[in-house]
Amino acid sequence: MKFLNSIIIIFLLIGIPAVVFADDYQDATDAYIRGDYETAYELLRPLAKQGNAKAQANMGVIFAYGLGVSQDYEEALKWLRISAEQGHSEAQYNLGVMHHRGQGVRPDLKEAVKWYRLSADQGNSAGQYNLGVMYYNGKGVPQDYKEAAKWYRLSAEQGDSEAQSNLGEMYDSGKGVSKDYVISHMWINLAAAQGDKKAIKVRNILEKKMTSSQIEKAQELARKWKPQK
Repeated sequence: MKFLNSIIIIFLLIGIPAVVFADDYQDATDAYIRGDYETAYELLRPLAKQGNAKAQANMGVIFAYGLGVSQDYEEALKWLRISAEQGHSEAQYNLGVMHHRGQGVRPDLKEAVKWYRLSADQGNSAGQYNLGVMYYNGKGVPQDYKEAAKWYRLSAEQGDSEAQSNLGEMYDSGKGVSKDYVISHMWINLAAAQGDKKAIKVRNILEKKMTSSQIEKAQELARKWKPQK
């Protein structure tokens, strides 16, 4: 099972929390897009200090990656925590990643799970995926395949290819769910369609255990599937 290897946050966040922040936030976004990270930082910093959770979240990412500033995990943690405590789901997810990987803090899997769960409960697909990984492997929580399948499913239904692949493998093995080759193939096929190389290999192996009618049914289900946002 693959853990997301890096901090992931979409800088271009939808919506501006207050009109007073709109112009500066847009200017910061434009600067970030053209690779002018120093300007982005200078524009985000006052917004973050005024309590803008999105600016705070992105300040955390800027310090985590060292974009326009010296890389500083402790400063990244500070801003992510402030944003996360305001309920920002991407900041909660990223804070979980940093506790998981021990960036700026001692690795703490229980603390990582706490923040993944808060993010996942808000519908963040990456948070849902990582929470599924934790339950599957028994990291920071007791191992629980049913819970793993639950969180993988929520992420997979939003279109996350890794969650789709992992959920498909669980249907193949019968871990946490009833064994079902058709449903397994559907999820793995959806992941493969997104270019997931592992899923492509697993799908080819799975098809050797299936009848042609089962494969046809699974393919039909995949064609009809639509992501739930």
